[in-house]
Amino acid sequence: MYLVCGEALFDFFSENDASGLASKVNFKAIAGGSPFNVAVGLRRLGVESALLAGLSRDYLGRRLLQVLQDEGVSQDYLLDFDAPTTLAMVAVGANGSPQYSFRGEGCADRQLLPSHLPALGPDVRGLHVGSFSLVVQPIADTLLALVRRESGKRLISLDPNVRLNPEPNIDLWRSRVATLVELADLIKVSDEDLHLLYPGQHPAQVIEGWLQHRCQVVFLTRGGEGASVFSRVHGSWSVPASAAKIADTVGAGDTFQAALITWLTEQGLDSVEGVQQLTREQIDGMLGFAVQAAALTCSKVGPDLPYRQQVAPR
Repeated sequence: MYLVCGEALFDFFSENDASGLASKVNFKAIAGGSPFNVAVGLRRLGVESALLAGLSRDYLGRRLLQVLQDEGVSQDYLLDFDAPTTLAMVAVGANGSPQYSFRGEGCADRQLLPSHLPALGPDVRGLHVGSFSLVVQPIADTLLALVRRESGKRLISLDPNVRLNPEPNIDLWRSRVATLVELADLIKVSDEDLHLLYPGQHPAQVIEGWLQHRCQVVFLTRGGEGASVFSRVHGSWSVPASAAKIADTVGAGDTFQAALITWLTEQGLDSVEGVQQLTREQIDGMLGFAVQAAALTCSKVGPDLPYRQQVAPR
């Protein structure tokens, strides 16, 4: 089982209103949040997963719980709170790239405290952390404590997934990411994340610095330009994006992340030792699998992650 940690929310997408009235706005609400998506994506790809998250007892929080139940994500690490559900208002640009505006202060998915941290059994093979739960309190310090406790014992994966709307302090993001980088075994990062975190620095320079710690492999996603991989042992290389008719890119990064973990799990390499032993050919297969899976998500509106039978075996 893989334990994904962080936020669960609803994405609200604006839709065209045939009346043309400025006073009327239609929305389509879709369950989401990067960690939520990764947990669901893992299950759809055939990997047992659980979500460590705070859920609201309000209507939307109960809907999130129902989605997790329907998708088969374990509820063993969920906690209920009498606080609202986070809302993300999403505007999709002409290139399919989303722009987010969050309503999340004081919401349920931020309420996890160190006292809520569970003991983990041998069935939990690894942990994934990412997105704004890394920097908003009190959950940020709670997840850092968990990662520090488990680093070196279980596979730790990290996706910064920088979102400045819920936390605009880029120095805070930079500091927290730098701390977590030293504890992670596998990192996925977008070129947009690196531009925000380290403007003016070449991505390769930043990533090579990350590989000086315990991290073995870093995957860099570049949208329509494909993706690159940087291995501590085998160097770096790139692959093009898979051909797809783009509806939007919402959830593509989360799909990429879930696919990386799925590939490791299927190969029996979902451990600290397994990642350390990866060959160049295995890393390339892992990269290709993730790129293909992400392209499927881009072909659909919202974070509609693919099922295992839709992604060709690698």
